[in-house]
Amino acid sequence: MQRLTNREYLVLGIECGGTRTVALVADRSGNLVERIEGPAANARLLTDDQLSAHFKQLAAECPKPAAVGIGMAGVRSADDRRRVASAASVAWPNVPCWVGNDLETALEAAGNSRSEQTLTRVILISGTGSCSYGRNPRGQTAKVGGWGHLLGDQGSGYDIAMDAMRAVVQQYDRTGQWPRLGRALLRALMLNGPEDLIGWIHKASKPDVAALAKEVFADAAVGDTIARQVLRRAATRLAETAAACARRLSKHGQPIEFVFVGGVLKNQPQFARRVANLLKEKWPGAHCRQLQREGAWGAVAKALKLATQPTSSTASPRQIQSRVSPEMACPIPTATGPSPTEQRNPRSMQLDKLSTEAAVQLMLAEDARIPAALLKKPRSIARAVTMVANALKRGGRLFYVGAGTSGRLGVLDASECPPTFSVPSDMVQAIMAGGQRAIWSSVEGAEDDAFAGAEAVRFRGVTDKDVVIGIAASGRTPFVWGALHAARRAGAATILICFNPRLRFDRTTCPDLVIDPEVGPEILTGSTRLKAGTATKLVLNIISTLAMVRLGKVISNLMVDVNPANAKLRDRATRIVSELSGADEATARAALEKSGWNVRRAVQACIAKR
Repeated sequence: MQRLTNREYLVLGIECGGTRTVALVADRSGNLVERIEGPAANARLLTDDQLSAHFKQLAAECPKPAAVGIGMAGVRSADDRRRVASAASVAWPNVPCWVGNDLETALEAAGNSRSEQTLTRVILISGTGSCSYGRNPRGQTAKVGGWGHLLGDQGSGYDIAMDAMRAVVQQYDRTGQWPRLGRALLRALMLNGPEDLIGWIHKASKPDVAALAKEVFADAAVGDTIARQVLRRAATRLAETAAACARRLSKHGQPIEFVFVGGVLKNQPQFARRVANLLKEKWPGAHCRQLQREGAWGAVAKALKLATQPTSSTASPRQIQSRVSPEMACPIPTATGPSPTEQRNPRSMQLDKLSTEAAVQLMLAEDARIPAALLKKPRSIARAVTMVANALKRGGRLFYVGAGTSGRLGVLDASECPPTFSVPSDMVQAIMAGGQRAIWSSVEGAEDDAFAGAEAVRFRGVTDKDVVIGIAASGRTPFVWGALHAARRAGAATILICFNPRLRFDRTTCPDLVIDPEVGPEILTGSTRLKAGTATKLVLNIISTLAMVRLGKVISNLMVDVNPANAKLRDRATRIVSELSGADEATARAALEKSGWNVRRAVQACIAKR
């Protein structure tokens, strides 16, 4: 095959899955120039360096293209797309790149002469993993499955092999006889006995386990009962997955095309026919077919679209847009000028030349300005306290939403409420851009994903009983605004805490309350973990503490609902009971021990004895 080297005429489509990577070099007419295979790749299972190395290896084996399309298993969020795009930019610098998941590329590859405007199409993947993904004529998409081998992958090669191993050991436990399928599995793994499976399974990779599915198919073909039962269960699970996807896209009974993708459905025609028959029972009028070409052709199609667009329309890895649908539009308020948090502080222009003692004095002097700034907003802070207290009294919850330092401070305040006030852990919650990992390390681009903020609010089940407080130093963080808009649509009360009084709101962007003190520029320009962070902590302290006071969690200035979970808190609880009841500390401690360390009951018991 002739190897073309002029990048103006070539595009590259890549599909990365749990079994292998396929890269197709094609010309502008969509004709294959070269096909390259590489190792398996899943975005969730590879580090950034491993992703870059994977793409650099592919780049070394093919000519430089005009555009690249990548469909990769494990790509679920905008952050995943950015990670993959960033890694690809190392291998193909200055080359336009489309990034999605292998479901999108498979669906693109499934297009045929049947009318795309009137047909709902659902792809059903069963290979190392499994998933179903579809699109209807209105452009709506739905995905069912694809949760990975620990949470899902039902009907996949991995699932088949695991079901088979469980079935044989259960049979062995019941009868004392090691079944035929068990012998086949031991032979394939070069193991000597059932006990050896325990050590093997703890070390085996997902592809290692999935490879055993062929032994199940082989034994089923010669009539093994256990193997046939395993495959019947797998076929049923696959059909249920595809039908569930179809129900989210179309009315029952309407024409739908199911396209089978992946090694299990491709290499096991009898199994594929069983799945097709089950689907036709579940969905009358269903048409089932195999994908006639590799899913990587869908990535080629995406690359071809990029290659024919003007250069200005392509995006860098940091410019990949947040996935916000029209109904989840996320306007962000405008500003009359740059945020004070991003301006240079005239008092710290010589910070790098100050003595350490002088620098300390300067930082403390700047922090001393914070209370005065907050004291200019007592009414709005008090209103926030009232809004939160009223919501909690009627059974609602308080949600903090933020990114970076703002998000971490929300996590801190939320985590302190249960031990301090003995409230349920779900009463005060934090939503952090980038999720759990972002609490202790940076997750690049997470704060720019408005869709992820909206989805987080949706999946936390925010309702009209709740209050959502968005925290953003500049007031313009897309993740926070995605959450605030979603909360507003759910009927929740919304509050924005920021340090940018230059924001301008309209009816599409205005929360129910804005707290926007001006604390001025940071000592270290733009480092909002400093004054803005300190101010945030003060405001959150006030809101949560006084809301709990309004809920009766405090008597005088004592936390009567403290959870005495350690020695220090038990000593504090003893002093509280003694202070409120007049009992000596020995009597107070005895009352606490008798009440199960419930401060309120212990106080009542001590008073009753007086």
